[in-house]
Amino acid sequence: MIRILTLSINTLIILAFPSNELMAKQPNIVVIMADDMGYSDLGSWGSEIETPNLDQLAQSGLRYTQFKNTGRCCPSRASLLTGRHQHSVEMGWMTAVDEHRDGYRGQLSKSYPTIAETLQTNGYKTYMAGKWHLTVDGNYSNKNGTAKSNGSWPTDRGFEKFFGKLTGGASYQPGNDILNGESFIPKEELSDDWYYTDAISQAAKGYVEEHDFSKSPMFLYAAHYAPHRPLQAPENRIERCKKRYQAGYDVLRQNRFKRMQEIGIIPQNKTLPKHPQAYDGGRPMWEDLSKEQKTEWILEMATYAAMIEIMDDGIGLLIDTLQEKGQLENTLIFYLSDNGATREGGFISQLAADLSNTPYRSYKKWTLNGGISSPLIVHWPAKLANYTGELRNAQSHITDLVPTILDAIGITQVDSFNGSPIPTPHGHSLVPTFWNDEIEKRTFFFEHQTSRAIIKDEWKLVSRHIAEPWELYNLSNDPFEQIDLASSNPQKVSQLKESWDLWAEQHNVKPFEVRTWSNRIHHYKEKYPNQEGYDQ
Repeated sequence: MIRILTLSINTLIILAFPSNELMAKQPNIVVIMADDMGYSDLGSWGSEIETPNLDQLAQSGLRYTQFKNTGRCCPSRASLLTGRHQHSVEMGWMTAVDEHRDGYRGQLSKSYPTIAETLQTNGYKTYMAGKWHLTVDGNYSNKNGTAKSNGSWPTDRGFEKFFGKLTGGASYQPGNDILNGESFIPKEELSDDWYYTDAISQAAKGYVEEHDFSKSPMFLYAAHYAPHRPLQAPENRIERCKKRYQAGYDVLRQNRFKRMQEIGIIPQNKTLPKHPQAYDGGRPMWEDLSKEQKTEWILEMATYAAMIEIMDDGIGLLIDTLQEKGQLENTLIFYLSDNGATREGGFISQLAADLSNTPYRSYKKWTLNGGISSPLIVHWPAKLANYTGELRNAQSHITDLVPTILDAIGITQVDSFNGSPIPTPHGHSLVPTFWNDEIEKRTFFFEHQTSRAIIKDEWKLVSRHIAEPWELYNLSNDPFEQIDLASSNPQKVSQLKESWDLWAEQHNVKPFEVRTWSNRIHHYKEKYPNQEGYDQ
């Protein structure tokens, strides 16, 4: 079968497609992403949170223990879908504002294809349910369901069907911001007990049920909001979780750490770090909190846990549906989180995030390990039956998913898009690691809101903010970033900083913006009143 695809007025690509029968044998691809979920929040990573469906995927698949993300919501989504560093595809900061400068346009670049666009042009049917967060807010916010696409909505970027929200965060209750394709669903059409996580799960399940697997494989991207703030869950689910948090975070952190050692995620010779530097005077012990503070923490963690457990329920429905359709065996599934847990809710939320990010230091939006570490599960029964339950300790990054998917199904990334040549993705294929083979060593780079980091071999150079000094850690001895070696090894600091600076110059990271969130948005909106986003 020959198909002619016009990507732009100046570009004509002729693609030779295999028959429907051959395409139907290609693996289905399912990518499931959680939002603001900490490194140790799954049962299969040592958590007390009950995630039996994800645990089953992990125990019959692979667990990657050294997987990194960008540290923030929309930058991670940009890297996930393109295989490129976020600044290179115009998502260097957030969708909150179009700064009208390279690297910071506030929505996904029109110059690089998404994995959905690449798979779609290679015979896959493509579906998405959940959080998009790759369109500049000015295009749709405060328009009460009347916004029109500027060319950057999911259905413009390779997804044939979409159900979900464009925004980065919103209520889990009914609202006027739910899209079906490019049409907003009136709030009045949603039931009183409508809950966003359940709706995402039902949409994903429905896509599998309606897909004709005899004609083509499917690509499904299920991008959950959970457990992103606001913390909202049905009361009966919250009550189910409260009792387990009465022990407090000191006991629960230790319990998680011990289970992670038993699983093999953490070496037996390590001890649980306290990370006192995140608090003035050190992090308080559980017994130091007042009764009111303990009650507040228990409620927050119980709600947070309930949100993850409801998401896991929906993932179970998806797995069951794939099984019923006879497709689970031939489906390559990835599960990850976009960043670490957040302290955005204040003091109690910070104490909660300390538990979620066990054993790592810091939180969402910073490039210390607590902000950029995520569990990664890979499940593919047709190919991984002899490797079930194994751990993979290879250093890996969210940009790796696109080249991994393409390698797994034998597709080559196009070399031009919208009339412009494109280089290969920044990520590397993880397929060799499926079979426990080594892959080429490389250097990893990070930046968000001037929080910067570079990881090369066993060394990590990191700075929380442009106003704070660089810190140097030997991750082979100090994976929890406790002993700063910068003052005793200035030569290594200089070498790594030089490499980071070169990367930043090459990938539209600089110049830095140091204004606060609200001042930054106000400045660029005043300077550039047109915030509708550029045409794709």
